Amino acid sequence: MLYLTRKIGDAVVINDKIEVTVVEIRGRSVKLGFTFPEDATVLRKEIHEKILCDNVETAQPSEALEGASCDARKLTSGPGEQDS
Repeated sequence: MLYLTRKIGDAVVINDKIEVTVVEIRGRSVKLGFTFPEDATVLRKEIHEKILCDNVETAQPSEALEGASCDARKLTSGPGEQDS
């Protein structure tokens, strides 16, 4: 994971297509602004994980669902990332 320190008005660019700007800092809360292509999908992480779990559960036969649970962290972890 990459950690950056930014001030209000500072931005980062991802893959020449997505720009993330620090809009406001209020206490422990940071407001970010995103500029991205129209065809990009942007979801909060908890929504993305729920969609992934719902898709996995839908794809499994109903017998396999008994006692099964979805760990979205395993579905979303990248190469080299491990559970902690």
